[in-house]
Amino acid sequence: MKRTLLSAAVALAIPACLAAQELTWGGQVRVRGEVRDPTPGIGGDGITFTSMRTRASLLAALDGDVSIFIQLQDVRLFGEERSTLADFSADGLDLHQGYIDLGSPGDGLFGRFGRQEVQFGGERLIGAVGWTQQGRAFDGARLEGAGGFGVVRLLGARLSNDVSPFVDQDAVLIAGYGTIDVSDTQDVDVYLLYNNAAGDPNTGADDTDQFTIGARWVGEEAELTYRAEGSIQAGDRDGRSVSAFMLAARVGRSFGDFTATLWYDYLSGSDDPATGDVGVFDTLFATNHKFYGFADLFLDIPSHTAGRGLQDAAIKLAVTPHEDWTIGADLHSFRLARADGLDAGGHLGEELDLVATWRHSANFDVTGGVAFVFQRDAWAEIGRLDQSMVWGYLMLDAHF
Repeated sequence: MKRTLLSAAVALAIPACLAAQELTWGGQVRVRGEVRDPTPGIGGDGITFTSMRTRASLLAALDGDVSIFIQLQDVRLFGEERSTLADFSADGLDLHQGYIDLGSPGDGLFGRFGRQEVQFGGERLIGAVGWTQQGRAFDGARLEGAGGFGVVRLLGARLSNDVSPFVDQDAVLIAGYGTIDVSDTQDVDVYLLYNNAAGDPNTGADDTDQFTIGARWVGEEAELTYRAEGSIQAGDRDGRSVSAFMLAARVGRSFGDFTATLWYDYLSGSDDPATGDVGVFDTLFATNHKFYGFADLFLDIPSHTAGRGLQDAAIKLAVTPHEDWTIGADLHSFRLARADGLDAGGHLGEELDLVATWRHSANFDVTGGVAFVFQRDAWAEIGRLDQSMVWGYLMLDAHF
């Protein structure tokens, strides 16, 4: 199957090369070593591993303002093949992106058709999850219209299709996302997202028919930056009625090479997660690594908060002591949005993230970080983390 995929990609690329007016090659090798002790939800003595992402891409500009983009990637762990002499099946090779563009983004009407990364707004609800080695891409179509008012984006994506012999569920995502240019320093985003999934006989999940409506305000004045966002969710999730919401705000101030930001997120939770209506907000297809701590303890907000939602109050500091260096320190305090019936209350604990990046050149950088998670009893009571945790990483990223 993997060899067939590679052969098909090459077959597509060759005609494009012959007819293209311009070819642009790209590539990336990103290696990241990590240590995590303990492992959330599992416990034990912790784990140490090294992962690697290798990407190769080709952009072919054709006549008539048409272009083709193909991006292959291989994601693997060091040592997952007991012997490279015995394993040559390319199990980690996949098509990350492959699409046709009609027009150019931000220039009048534009369409993109095929497998593609999608980043809407700050990626709070729909993002590419670039931190993960595999990343996220959607199979579907995106239409955009740009003008003096701003940009309107429409997305239709097939999340799963039971016509496939490997899938037993139908699921789709339909999204409308508009950005209004209020002024040179302020933008307002408005969006409507609809996700639908048929019941899954393998997991016992019921139908989902859910709407998310929201708005996002982004601005800056001199050394001050600010953002605010709010969303509500309604409909049905896994056969239960949904009534949930999210509120988020941040304000930052620059002092030369130093920046300080205050941050607060509130994601609603359920009074009784096991019964009744669903009150926990679902972050859908977000890049949660950007928002709720680098230790990634909240990648699935409904599940990783036991359906009780989340409050995240944080202060984030960053300094650029040299043009090639950036150093950051984030301190989060996590609480459940609803703590009804919990003996330990709603205080989950704190997380301190320390990160430093060195840019050797435009094509190579090194990033290292460590997160200290200070666990409170509520984290153990919901079955997520039964002791304090340390996580660290070192990442080398070369790209062109």
